Amino acid sequence: MASTAAGTDRLTQLKAFDDTKAGVKGLVDAGVTTVPPIFHHPLDPHDDASNNAAAAASLTTTIPVIDLAAFSAANNNTNDAAGANHHQQLVAQVKAAAETVGFFQVVNHGVPAELLARMLASVRSFNEEPAEARRRYYTRDPARRVSWRDTVFIESAAETETEEMPAAFRDVVPEYTQQVRALGAHLLALLSEALGLPRADYLQRDAGCLDGPALGCHYYPPCPEPRLTLGTARHSDPSFLTVLLQDDAVGGLQALVGGGWVDVPPLPGALVVNVGDFLQLMSNDRFKSVEHRVVAVPGSAARVSAACFFRPTGAAASSRAYGPLPDLVKPPEAPRYRSVTAAEFLGYYRQKGLDGRSALDHFRLLL
Repeated sequence: MASTAAGTDRLTQLKAFDDTKAGVKGLVDAGVTTVPPIFHHPLDPHDDASNNAAAAASLTTTIPVIDLAAFSAANNNTNDAAGANHHQQLVAQVKAAAETVGFFQVVNHGVPAELLARMLASVRSFNEEPAEARRRYYTRDPARRVSWRDTVFIESAAETETEEMPAAFRDVVPEYTQQVRALGAHLLALLSEALGLPRADYLQRDAGCLDGPALGCHYYPPCPEPRLTLGTARHSDPSFLTVLLQDDAVGGLQALVGGGWVDVPPLPGALVVNVGDFLQLMSNDRFKSVEHRVVAVPGSAARVSAACFFRPTGAAASSRAYGPLPDLVKPPEAPRYRSVTAAEFLGYYRQKGLDGRSALDHFRLLL
């Protein structure tokens, strides 16, 4: 009976929180000094790396930083020995990152610094408007544990009418997502070469990996008791590729590498790239979709970020099946996953929730 009463009390508290439609920012504005129980997260077993030699060793891992400055020039001058050599080095760096840590940061990526600043400013501006202005955009997935974060999610930034977005986003989101989509094409070309696929545009055109992007605009208010909660719970991304813009003042993003949590530190002007579940499946485990999280931040400053998720949208989400690419699965190698539509994968991902288990395991074949 006690557990039933506790569950009922939690549902009551969740409803009361949702009914305010003010989000976590509303709690902070109200002067909350303790984290309400509905936001409490259990300790992650990987937090205690000191008792795990492998995890302790992983904490020395750093997330690679890859300079894309010469990508276009090298691509256009592969007949030049120096240009061809540089290009191969770039492909090798991307390959190593995708196969090991699943994360890397890119600099000199071509997205203007002024546009990055405007995108972050729009996320901050919207979330720091009066609660009344934010209420119509409030949403929360009831299947997921609440975290110390507020999010505006735009399912398909390219197709969403500007008038449907918060006013703070209207002058920047279309331009920003267009620029990130162009960057996504460059990254997919490098990843196609890293996999040894027949053409540089294979992942973009033949495999449809440039769909989207969907855009998640996240605001993480400062937390009075950061040890009790998380900004985003541990998860991997149900995407081909994710490109994240995080502010360069407040950290908190961590990737699970080698049994321990590794910081993905803020780097001015950089964009964070991570492999998603669909690309791990299609690459037949060559590339790694690594779990990650955002810890709650203390102090007085909020963390803001904008994540672009390249994943199937529209008719392709339910009609196209994705499986290990035939060019990569040749005897004696066998496919490690069954084919699945994006709609089926996302349905299972959402139903499962962020429970610390990879959705990929559900679609893995027994070999």
